[in-house]
Parts: sequence; C-alpha cells; structure tokens
Amino acid sequence: MGVQQSREKIVRPTRCFVAAVLTAVLAGFSAAPALAADAEAGADLATQCSACHGAAGISTGKNFPNLAAQKAGYIETQLKAFRAGDRSNELMNAIAASLPDSDIENLAAHFASLPGADPGATAANLSGLDGMAPSFPADFEEAFKRYQRIDFEGRKQVRFYSANATALAAAKAGGAFPAGAYLLVEIFEAQVDADGKLLLGADGQLVVGERAAFTAMEKQAGWGQAVPDILRNDDWRYAVFSVEGEHRAGLNEGPCLACHKPLTDSDYTFTYETLREFAEAN
Repeated sequence: MGVQQSREKIVRPTRCFVAAVLTAVLAGFSAAPALAADAEAGADLATQCSACHGAAGISTGKNFPNLAAQKAGYIETQLKAFRAGDRSNELMNAIAASLPDSDIENLAAHFASLPGADPGATAANLSGLDGMAPSFPADFEEAFKRYQRIDFEGRKQVRFYSANATALAAAKAGGAFPAGAYLLVEIFEAQVDADGKLLLGADGQLVVGERAAFTAMEKQAGWGQAVPDILRNDDWRYAVFSVEGEHRAGLNEGPCLACHKPLTDSDYTFTYETLREFAEAN
C-alpha cells in the first residue's frame, strides 16, 4: 500500500507536468500570429476603388460610403458578406466576387489606416472614368436600329434600345462585339394623368411622353486600358447624354462598369440575346 501511494505521488505530478507542457505547446501554436495584412498592398489595390470611394477613402458621391478610418474588421466582414451574397448590392456583389481573402484583408488594413472625413465630406472623382469617351451619335435615327422596348413603371419611364450596324452584325454572328460597336438607350418619360397615375395605351403599354435622356455604351480598341482591372468591361466605356446630345457633366462610370462587370458571357451587355434574335430576324 505504501509503495502504491509512492508511485501515485510520482506518476500524478509527472502526468500533470506533461499535460502542462502539451497545453503550453498547443497554446503556442494556436496563438501564433497570422500573417499581417499588408496596408501598402491594399493602397495599390485601392486605386481601383477610387472612382466611387475616392483616392483617400472619402467617397465621391452620396450613394457611396466613406471607407477611411473604418475599422479593418468591419470592412473585412462587409466585403466577405458581399462576396458570399449574404449582403445584397448589385455593384459590390460584382466587385467583391473577384476579391480573394488576402486582397480583402489588405484593403481593410489600408482604409483603416487613413484619417477619417468631416461629416458630409465628398471627394472629386479623379479616376478619369468620367463618361467622356463615347461621342453622341448624331445620326442615330438613321444609322441605328431599335431592337427592344422596356417599360419601367416604377420609374415612370419608357426605354428604347438601339444598336449600330457593327453591333447588329456581331450579334447576328453570335460572337463578341468588335471595336466600333455602339448600343444606345433612349429614355422617355411616361405620360401620367392629372392624379399622377400612369396612362396605358390600347396595347397595354405605357404611353410615351417627352424624351428625357440617352445612355450609351461604346467599344473601341484600347479603351479598356484606362479602366482598373477590378472594373474593366473589355474595351467598353459608358456615357449619359442630354436630349440635346451633350455629355452629362460629373458622370461617374464606376457604377456602370461595376453593374456590367459580371456579364462576361454576353460581352458585358444585358440585352445580347434580344439583340441577337432581332438581328437574325432582320
């Protein structure tokens, strides 16, 4: 009995010592620091975000959040939620889908390192994505063909989609659009009655009112080189024109590029199949 007690006195402390050592070793492994985010690499990547979020993390418009001085963990969480689709925003879902964890962490570290903005502050869009690349096609009524109409009841708008001969030929062939392709959207106000209710024609469609604006996307060789990779739509660029055909001042192409970014299978266009069917029939 005395011998057994002596052995227990020896074994138990030994076991405790071994357990303590293993615990310390395992704790050391679990506490090993992860690779630190690279704020400098994040700064390089953030230049591609500047059209909307500004060169210093101060947004260029009221619809874009300031990212400067936001906590890194918060930025990481939001970007990963956009990437996974757990948070919905058609622009950010498209952008975040292309970001690996390392880019997200580096971006978060960069923006977190920047000084915050004054309340209500906005920054100038210095990205060069200003909607000035496409020129207004003054001959569109003769040179373009309307291939689709869409009524937007919520916006009280009627839109007509047109394409030039280059775009029509490419769609008919079933391939990507070459340089020179031009797609134009004519935006009209829908007519309303005295109470502001939308008027419907005999065909059940909205009644077309006054022309309000034009939007355009044009593809020319080399145009995509001026667009950051994260936004690039091959060589497509975007514009908005007044009813007189003048460029809308202060346009930011960033949202246009981001919205079309996922559409790689249709050469960055929403209406490719409709255009193809029209071209084949005409």
